Amino acid sequence: MQLSSIPQLYRNATRLTDIATILSRYGLADLLAPFKLDVFDRILRDRQGTPLQSYSREERIRLVLTELGPTFIKIGQVLSTRPDLIGQAMAEELKKLQSNVPADPFTQVRKTVEEEMKNPIEETFERFEETPLASASIGQVHLATLLSGEEVVVKVQHPGIQSKIKEDLEILGSLAALAENLEEFKNYQPVALVEEFRRTLERELDFTWELRNLLVFQRNFAKDERVHIPHVYPKLTTQRVLVMERLRGASLKSQEQLKEEGFDLVQIAADGADIFLKMIFTFGTFHADPHPGNFLLLPNNVIGLIDFGMVGRLSEEMREDIENMLLSIVTHDAQRLSDSIVRLGSVPVGVDIPALRTDVSDFVSFYGAQSLDQLDISAALTEMMEIIRRHQVVLPPQIGMLIKVLITLEGTSRLLNPNFNLIEVLRPYQKDMIERRLSPKRQMRRLVRLYDELARIADVLPKQVLHTLEQMQAGKFKLRIHHGGFQASVNRLAIGMIASALFMGSSLLLSFKVPPLMNSLTKFRALQDLSVLGVLGMLVSFFLSIKLLRAIGRAGHLDGSEE
Repeated sequence: MQLSSIPQLYRNATRLTDIATILSRYGLADLLAPFKLDVFDRILRDRQGTPLQSYSREERIRLVLTELGPTFIKIGQVLSTRPDLIGQAMAEELKKLQSNVPADPFTQVRKTVEEEMKNPIEETFERFEETPLASASIGQVHLATLLSGEEVVVKVQHPGIQSKIKEDLEILGSLAALAENLEEFKNYQPVALVEEFRRTLERELDFTWELRNLLVFQRNFAKDERVHIPHVYPKLTTQRVLVMERLRGASLKSQEQLKEEGFDLVQIAADGADIFLKMIFTFGTFHADPHPGNFLLLPNNVIGLIDFGMVGRLSEEMREDIENMLLSIVTHDAQRLSDSIVRLGSVPVGVDIPALRTDVSDFVSFYGAQSLDQLDISAALTEMMEIIRRHQVVLPPQIGMLIKVLITLEGTSRLLNPNFNLIEVLRPYQKDMIERRLSPKRQMRRLVRLYDELARIADVLPKQVLHTLEQMQAGKFKLRIHHGGFQASVNRLAIGMIASALFMGSSLLLSFKVPPLMNSLTKFRALQDLSVLGVLGMLVSFFLSIKLLRAIGRAGHLDGSEE
């Protein structure tokens, strides 16, 4: 346990109590769910009065996060992109998290906008609707019209949300530091996971990050007439207020109604998927939440994209790794796929690599028997993520997010075209992947990178060797060996020696009846001549011996074999 975590937990005791109360209520419901007891049905209910036991475990976790508030809702939404950590069933349930919260009164909205823009609201907007279009966990959205006549959407941050999220993140950081010492959580790197949440939430709290994302996507798709990215107003955007173009379009509702409005749904599904694949494999920057609510269909089958708060970015190495995985599935190469998973992920100590390779081989054999026209890439990726989770391999956040995007993208595209197959859209990119890998330009870039690394080694290595030789010659060379297993062994050895010494010393004290004796402490004759110090030493020796045996039992049997 890290002592530095305790003051933070104490400082946030009130909020921690709220969290513990909600967790205990839902945790009790989870524990009692198998028993179907009516008495608990009447006590344990959600805010709408529905018995908690009527929900599945995944649904109860979603309800817990909803009750805990904005920070935990956002964390649930981030976790929904990590089926490699929580499993596909939980990830699907967390996608349903809605962050609808009561809207702030307009007086507060006006105050925030005027503070950020340093002007009365009437000097910036010709019209500003007081009733919000929507209110989510971070902020609420209002429709407005600029003095120049453009219709805009204004996103205004809730007051006090930053301090609330900071408090929750402090609590999570403290709990993660404690969980890092527990074996069952260590492989999931809780401290690193909370740090990832912190970065994600801090960026969502700063609307200038969304501004940057919008500008990047506008530049990337400036010449692509199939997609429209909302125009953003940098001079009117601050950390707590975002002003962007209002898009008037049709949402992805029933196919029949969209067809009546003149949209070519088959073409739109293909174009939408191609746009996202272009984000991933051409630009390396992609919209990370392609659910139906973030698409608007504009005239002439143009796709309008909104909500750029969650964006994924891939380095060139990551892009190559995900290309390797997709090509391995398509080309039925189990060895290459398992190598990619091991190289990409954080593999826990003691993982059964042969078992992982066997599962991957079975996976490739099943999907390899299907023709490309019939291959369900989202089902394949879902099953692959389940294999990764089962073997406790933790993927980098961006890779997990990307795989979730591909799965969601195929699902959204099938709302428009039930016969949609992502493989068909991937085919041109598959060819591009192979050509890019074999291109002289890429090979030259790799050679230059290799030369730079070798030059750096050639520059540093002789100096290090010379320094080491000088240290050895001067007799100052020190060799430090660190082995994680030695510390526990040394501790056990020390306890064993202390217990033995106490036993021997106490035996001598008892044998020679060294005072003080227990005459005045007990009426039992058998104990009266015993040395008090000897008895105490024997008790401590016995306690240490029991503790030592328990420690050995947890680590392995006394004959040295592992449990």
